[in-house]
Amino acid sequence: MIRISFILWALMLVTWCAMRYPAMRRARRQKTQVDRRSTLDISLLAFCTFALVVMPIAWRLDVFDGIADRGQGIVQVLLGAITGIAFLWLFRRSHKDLGKNWSVTLEVREGHQLVTQGVYAHVRHPMYASFLLWGLMQALLIPNWIAGLVGLCAVVALYAVRQSREEAMMRESFGAEYDAYCARTKRLVPGIF
Repeated sequence: MIRISFILWALMLVTWCAMRYPAMRRARRQKTQVDRRSTLDISLLAFCTFALVVMPIAWRLDVFDGIADRGQGIVQVLLGAITGIAFLWLFRRSHKDLGKNWSVTLEVREGHQLVTQGVYAHVRHPMYASFLLWGLMQALLIPNWIAGLVGLCAVVALYAVRQSREEAMMRESFGAEYDAYCARTKRLVPGIF
């Protein structure tokens, strides 16, 4: 069961990379109008990469030597697979809806438009929501308390630091239009939060 859950996790990671690559290439070609990147921002992105990619691989290579391993049942694997599919769908949909308006860091591109359609009609931060699903998927598929949960912790830390800064940057760029958008949408979960 452990081998199957790790293979599922690895397939989700490879699929995510395939989805992210075209957006990264497109973003590199666009000029930046507003740049709010900080050392903390870059550090948190690096921590997310370490937690969501390196730690599960280290666990599979037995770097932990069995420390903090836990049992793995079929229910956890199925829930992890379902969560992974939801993560990839929401991630893809977020990228598709944002189009040229996406960047990996806190930036506003030249010609940037406020996106309020698609999944953005329901939540302001679906990309972060997809990453939270990734962290949850990892917690379900990687049967180790450390390697399984560190991804979710990293994403929560990134979101906690970035969302208010990102919203301030959007408010500065789009003013009343962004305030009206905030009034009719939730941050992560439609109708709840």
